[in-house]
Amino acid sequence: MVETSENVQKIRRDFPIFSRLENGKRLVYLDSAATSQRPVQVINAVRRFYEQMNSNVHRGLYEMSEEATQAYEDARSNIASFIGAKPEELVFTRNATEALNLVAYSWGRANVREGDVIVTTEMEHHSNFLPWKLLATEKNAKLEVVKITDEGLLDEDSLDEKLKLGPKIVAFTHASNVLGTINDAKGIAKRVKDAGAICVLDGAQSVPHMPVSVKEIGCDFMAFSGHKMLGPMGIGGLYGRYELLEAMPPFLTGGEMIKEVHIGEVNWNDVPYKFEAGTPNVEGAIGLSEAVNYLRSLGMDWVRSHEKELTAYALSLMVKESSVQVYGPLDVEKRGGVISFNVDGVHAHDVAQILDTEGIAIRSGHHCAMPVMDRYGIPAAARASFYIYNDKEDVEALIKGIEKVKRVFSVE
Repeated sequence: MVETSENVQKIRRDFPIFSRLENGKRLVYLDSAATSQRPVQVINAVRRFYEQMNSNVHRGLYEMSEEATQAYEDARSNIASFIGAKPEELVFTRNATEALNLVAYSWGRANVREGDVIVTTEMEHHSNFLPWKLLATEKNAKLEVVKITDEGLLDEDSLDEKLKLGPKIVAFTHASNVLGTINDAKGIAKRVKDAGAICVLDGAQSVPHMPVSVKEIGCDFMAFSGHKMLGPMGIGGLYGRYELLEAMPPFLTGGEMIKEVHIGEVNWNDVPYKFEAGTPNVEGAIGLSEAVNYLRSLGMDWVRSHEKELTAYALSLMVKESSVQVYGPLDVEKRGGVISFNVDGVHAHDVAQILDTEGIAIRSGHHCAMPVMDRYGIPAAARASFYIYNDKEDVEALIKGIEKVKRVFSVE
């Protein structure tokens, strides 16, 4: 691999978006935790589908339809291998949110009973909190929440306490979209299984940024989104242990997810097609497969190393600012390339708007993680997140932007 700065410049040339000016300035995109940008290779893959083989899959006997079907299933195999799964263990969904809802609706409603315990954590995105809250309410089950420490780590004592309750399901994030915290997914999964529970992992913020293998982790389900890992919007995936998927009832019903339908009898299709009702996002799967190829060409170890370097550099500069409050662990071994922060006396939305005048795109708000905001007693936070196309120059632009915020609001 070439020197990091040279490599980033080479990478940026693959992303047409970086030819755009933001408020007349160079675009400094620091919102990849919300959605990543797309390289031309992914854009071209989607265009090729529409220009050369646009047709429905699994149904047509003509050549173009068979080509589309083959491309779709090749994409499934490629993406599944990227996360250490078998093709039949990967269900295509719209995103991680739909994947988590699928587990809650299908496995949860078939297996959770009154009085059962469901465990999640205080650091979850709403998509890994609300499905379990609704399931608990519907089934009159108990929702238990693992606390987080001041540093932004899962509280080990709180986790042990919840596991001793004998839960049916434990759902937790691999990496926090607010705190950047990387949880020990493999270690927690083992403890969850030892407690007799099903382990559900939210991989939306981990799969794009580090090597992830569901087999090594040992989780029962894992959700992820394509748009956060260079792929198109509207495509994501659910990994599920085959025997669990096979036993689960379907999530949506309609075309493709059945073998036979008669007035008095219905036979569901095989896994994973049982969970893919209707015309699928074929071009999305093909585009995501190309995104996987792109990430493989860089190497996920390099992706992780690069983000650690940028995060460490940003933290080293931000902690020097007494008026800037940073949330989450300061040890980059424990966190991903996400830094949430606030400037004393300045609302996060104002921070984001002033940074935008300098061409810097960050996110502000509660980041669909209001329990985290409640934990730290804040209404919102500004968030900068890094990816493969960012470099130290972007970090320095962020710091200069924060200095401008302080000048505008007369913050010492």
